[in-house]
Amino acid sequence: MTNLYREALAELAAVCKHLDDRAVDDTVRLIAKANTIIVHGCGRERLQVMGFAMRLHHLGLKVAIAGDMTVPPAGPGDLFIATVGPGELSTVSALLAIARDAGAETLAITAQPEGRSVKLARHVLTIPAQTMANDRGPKTSVLPMGSVFEGALFVVFEVMVLKLRDLLGVTPEKMRAGHTNLE
Repeated sequence: MTNLYREALAELAAVCKHLDDRAVDDTVRLIAKANTIIVHGCGRERLQVMGFAMRLHHLGLKVAIAGDMTVPPAGPGDLFIATVGPGELSTVSALLAIARDAGAETLAITAQPEGRSVKLARHVLTIPAQTMANDRGPKTSVLPMGSVFEGALFVVFEVMVLKLRDLLGVTPEKMRAGHTNLE
């Protein structure tokens, strides 16, 4: 393994080391009790949250991706999850406000918990990683721009899936049965 791989993995490990696992557990419980989970992210964060939505579907949960034509309206009992690594994105702010005003629970997943978009969410999960909001200066990641946050999202989402699987009593076989056969 070259130094670049080791450095990238060490940075992701450092993020996980500083993650508040109790906050992750609280987030898992919030997801487990939602009627419908609607997710949103921008850019590469969107790719990560879409993968998470797919796994939630494999767990048998009702999930939708904001922007798709089949997204139901958000309302009481639902959960709107938005990734907003840098703490503020105009589309995230708008959607958080809409979901909140419709009575849905709102969760922002961020590296910048003081951001303006984040303040619109009722619940916040902080992932302490570099994003494009702080990728300049003397000490930055070996990975470009927001890649550490995006990579950490993948790891955290997969761990959340494992925790949800255990909480909900879903077997690996049942998860696999929810996978598409149209590939």
